[in-house]
Amino acid sequence: MTDFRVIPSIDELRRSAAARALEAEFGPDATLDALRDAAADLRAAIAGGNGDLASEADAAARIETAAAARLRDAFRPSLQPVINATGVVIHTNLGRAPLAPAAIERIAAVARGYSSLEYDIARGARGRRDVHAERLLCRVTGAEAAVVVNNNAAAALIVLAALAAGREVIVSRGELVEIGGGFRVPDVMAQSGAVLREVGTTNKTRAADYAAAINDKTALILRVHPSNFRIEGFTERPRLTDLVTLARKFNIPVAEDLGSGHLGSEWGRSAVGAGSDPVGMEPAAGETIAGGADLCFFSGDKLLGGPQAGIIVGRAALVDRVRRHPLMRALRVDKMTYAALDATLTEYAAGRAAATIPVQRMLAASGDDIRARADAVASAIRAIGGWRAEPIEGASAVGGGSAPGVALPTWLVAVEKDGLSADALESRLRQLAPPIVARIERDRLVLDLRTVSPEQDGDLPRLLARVG
Repeated sequence: MTDFRVIPSIDELRRSAAARALEAEFGPDATLDALRDAAADLRAAIAGGNGDLASEADAAARIETAAAARLRDAFRPSLQPVINATGVVIHTNLGRAPLAPAAIERIAAVARGYSSLEYDIARGARGRRDVHAERLLCRVTGAEAAVVVNNNAAAALIVLAALAAGREVIVSRGELVEIGGGFRVPDVMAQSGAVLREVGTTNKTRAADYAAAINDKTALILRVHPSNFRIEGFTERPRLTDLVTLARKFNIPVAEDLGSGHLGSEWGRSAVGAGSDPVGMEPAAGETIAGGADLCFFSGDKLLGGPQAGIIVGRAALVDRVRRHPLMRALRVDKMTYAALDATLTEYAAGRAAATIPVQRMLAASGDDIRARADAVASAIRAIGGWRAEPIEGASAVGGGSAPGVALPTWLVAVEKDGLSADALESRLRQLAPPIVARIERDRLVLDLRTVSPEQDGDLPRLLARVG
């Protein structure tokens, strides 16, 4: 049995080159704790008869290796990059929209130093942060004014609080949806202090239902785009223009929650098809403003392809009421969000979004393009011993509560490894660095390259080769 005296002292261990390297990377205090814990574990192993050591150098190496593993595990970021091979373009669990290179560059430029977040350079005096991105938002939507908060639920909350606290908001029963994370529109509305006035039925609501509900307590008509579900069959829903016409008679504003943040693209029409059920279409913000809505709000990190944000656009008088509400202080966004949003909107304003915004590029990718990539990736994986891979046809999803029921034709790489089930293989891929998140179809693990950046195609076989 190994003698405890073979274990070096902590002071000796700290003088080693390996320990000094750990201190440089993780700091002296954390390294000291890790060395002590690793030494204690080795003593316990020796006491249990499981710690045979040839020499003091062998003991030191074991402790240093264990300490390094402890430190790397303790300091590993909980938020880390992953390769999304699920085929869900706007994947809420995986951070929704990846940012465009221009947005990443703008964030870096703003974050590395000071910025004009609340400073008016022209006047040389204090400025306002809520004006950032406004000009571009007005340009791409046709709105008079715009303001940004931290997400679309916050946008709904502050719009209702600013325009309808203590008064009634008319909304169709068929639009009282539940969004991600179990949050329900009625619950958000209740927090605003507005009084919910439900009209119509789940499947049918007419303009006459809204008209019958209007009274002297009515502050707002709210229209909610049912972006994460579809109602089909015996249905009816008034057009936005019908509600605007009604609201004008009573001098009541109309607001629409668009959810997905679609600014308009060829994909938006071609994916669902012209003439499809409007409930299945993703309405563009510009169309909503042109249709007469006084306000509309939507997410920045869904179809828009930018950072997480809630974007409110519309009539200047109403946007100003939102801007001045006390909740604005709690819901405002930081300089990195503004930087990313500004850069993303610039791509739209310049007409480059289809090529430069990752979400738009993924949605527009053709089946032929994806098949060519799938062929190449499958061939590279087959060259690894013990692996089988073949391209097969499949379907991708838009995700993020956008365009429910719309399937995007794609090509998948179905992969198998000797001795591993599909479930076991899926688990092994998640343990890689970076993790690969895939999906299982018909008891086979598949990689959907629609959501894998072309620059990552070569990483897939290289990472799979590490799977034991």
